[in-house]
Amino acid sequence: MDDVRSLAYRLLLQMEKRPAHPDRLLRVALGRNPALDPRDRALLTELVYGVLRWRRRLDWHARVLSEGKKIDADVLVLLRLGLYQILFLTKIPAHAAVHETVEVAKTAHGKRVVGFVNAVLRRALRLGDAWPWPDPRHDPVAYLAVMTSHPEWFAEYALKRWGLEEACAVLSANNEPAGTTCRVNVLKVHRDEVIRWFRERDMAVEPSPVLPEAVRMGALRMDVGACDPFVQGWIQVQDEASQMVSLVVDPKPGERLLDLCAGFGGKTTHCAALMGNDGEVVAVDREAWKLEALRENADRQGIRCITTTAADALELDPARTGLFDRVLVDAPCTGFGVLRRNPDIKWRRAARSPYRASLTQKAFLRQAARFVRRGGILVYATCTIFELENHGVAEGFSRDFPDWVLESAADVLPESCRAMTDGPYLSTWPHRHGMDGFFAARWRRL
Repeated sequence: MDDVRSLAYRLLLQMEKRPAHPDRLLRVALGRNPALDPRDRALLTELVYGVLRWRRRLDWHARVLSEGKKIDADVLVLLRLGLYQILFLTKIPAHAAVHETVEVAKTAHGKRVVGFVNAVLRRALRLGDAWPWPDPRHDPVAYLAVMTSHPEWFAEYALKRWGLEEACAVLSANNEPAGTTCRVNVLKVHRDEVIRWFRERDMAVEPSPVLPEAVRMGALRMDVGACDPFVQGWIQVQDEASQMVSLVVDPKPGERLLDLCAGFGGKTTHCAALMGNDGEVVAVDREAWKLEALRENADRQGIRCITTTAADALELDPARTGLFDRVLVDAPCTGFGVLRRNPDIKWRRAARSPYRASLTQKAFLRQAARFVRRGGILVYATCTIFELENHGVAEGFSRDFPDWVLESAADVLPESCRAMTDGPYLSTWPHRHGMDGFFAARWRRL
């Protein structure tokens, strides 16, 4: 069995060298170490996600402690791991965190690195709370970037868009671990039965205050994907904001629906459920392995009206597929609305990423429009908060395609969701609504 901190170090180092989704790496690592007890499994997850979430601030601490000396990437990853335990994990004694990190250094590096790591971490202990934090008056960008652990380019963007106070709120919310929300599969069960199942096992589950088919879960003592309600297809892990996108699509029984960027099929299966499993849903994605997972997901939920097509959406021809009553394009985006769940995204984007993403999104939206029958509905959605990717793309489409009418998302959302709108658009925010940051626009073809 691997030591938890050594395992966390290897996973973080792997992500430093090559982008990878931490959740998948953790799943593989835990599968290879089945003897880890629940506390160690929880600690491993906490270490990996905590270091990713607070990487920018941890790097700042490391620079202060090393007096600006150049630090090799693999050593910096180790310092992040040690500093995170010292500065953020109150249940781990600081001296124990130093000792354990030095032990990891001994197995991975030579004596010089071991001595350096030991000296830096002990210096952190001596400093306590006396850090020379950036001054928000003289350098607000550095202050915001360090204190909320975001890239400088995004801190600068946030300050220009919202000002310091709201920028702090937006970026701080990204560091709050997101809770687990599930959509109840009404094709199989009523929400009350799902709630009863968890409460009978002394687990905190509450009905969503905004969606009638959603439940919010507290700190669970199990993997949701392994519990009976999930295995039986009663529930699908899906944030409320993501569920609202399907409500904006508002599909009806008997219709044809195209999901042009289906991925693993959270929204695809939701739309099929909203249709009562009656009609035709065509799910398209470039990645065949994602569509395989989508089919398994649909089978688990008892959904039979979904067919899948592995293809580049931009090369798909409506002459071969026919036209659809509704088309959803959940476009590839920068993902800055889901940083609570995917903190690694912060470090894989750059200042021009929103612009580059918007070009792709415009191409996808124009392509999606070709598949909508006259009188049909087109919905564009992202899980990001950049205006360039959201309002910019939507307004550009409305301007360039005058034969499409922009409809208000509020008209098809439940009354309880209408506060999550921005003019005609769906617009959710972690710091305002306690859910992921999503955007959706809806048009009807004349």
